[in-house]
Amino acid sequence: MRRRLAPAAAAAALAALLLAGCTAGGSESDRMTGMDSSTGGAPEMHAPVEGGAEGGGEQQQADRSVITTGWVSISVHDPIASAEEAADVAERAGGRVDHRTENPGTDTQPASASLTLRIPSDELDVVVDELRSLGEVNSVTMNATDVTEQRQDLDARIAALTASTDRLRELLATATSIADLIAIESELTTRQSEVDSLTQQRDSLVDQIDFSTITVDFVTDDVAPDPTPDDFWSGVVAGWNALVAFARFVGTAFGVMLPWIGAALVAGAVVIGIVILATRGRRPRPDAATAPTPPNPQGGEPQA
Repeated sequence: MRRRLAPAAAAAALAALLLAGCTAGGSESDRMTGMDSSTGGAPEMHAPVEGGAEGGGEQQQADRSVITTGWVSISVHDPIASAEEAADVAERAGGRVDHRTENPGTDTQPASASLTLRIPSDELDVVVDELRSLGEVNSVTMNATDVTEQRQDLDARIAALTASTDRLRELLATATSIADLIAIESELTTRQSEVDSLTQQRDSLVDQIDFSTITVDFVTDDVAPDPTPDDFWSGVVAGWNALVAFARFVGTAFGVMLPWIGAALVAGAVVIGIVILATRGRRPRPDAATAPTPPNPQGGEPQA
């Protein structure tokens, strides 16, 4: 009799475990918010924290999870060199450079550089102050996003699913039928994949919390002087420079087109040769029977 009841008991335990796993997220959230079901949902009363309300407020502020992003624009004499200094500042603070772009200056465009820095959150203020000292600050923008509830929700769901997978492994070790083994293994695989996905989300969120993202743009106002002529000789120089530039452009264009022109000439010669050969083959040849009879030298009738 006991052997017959064993599979039924295992199936009932599996059903209860699956039901508990579905509601684990909600119950875990209730525990995170300090709700006690034995008191009808009333919040638990905690002893006052030593140091008064001010100490409790500081503790709550320290437990907040904040993602900080910012943008800084700085005018410098040499953007490329300043970008290298900014990268060194980030590395000394324990951060890293995630993206870097450098544009050397030209006659018509000033030089510039842009970096995306990941800075430890507790070193952000120090790093920003060092960046300010590299040149003249044009603008600074900082944004802070509180993700405390999102992180707590992920932690609670991961903890609940981890406990559920542990109970499934224990039940898997005591299962006695193939049907129970298949059902438990399938549910265990599903729960473990959910745990892995949530853990990856939580790790990505924690990385954004621990390392602030700062975009630094280095610009310069040093450009070539305005080439607009203002007298006769400067007009002559400007005209000569324009002529040289035009001749250079024409020479470059001719150099680009020269291979195409050569290929076109070769193709044209081949086509003309084919046409000539075909025309010669179609000309009618004179027949001996229809050739004119030569005149008789003695003045008589032409010989037959």
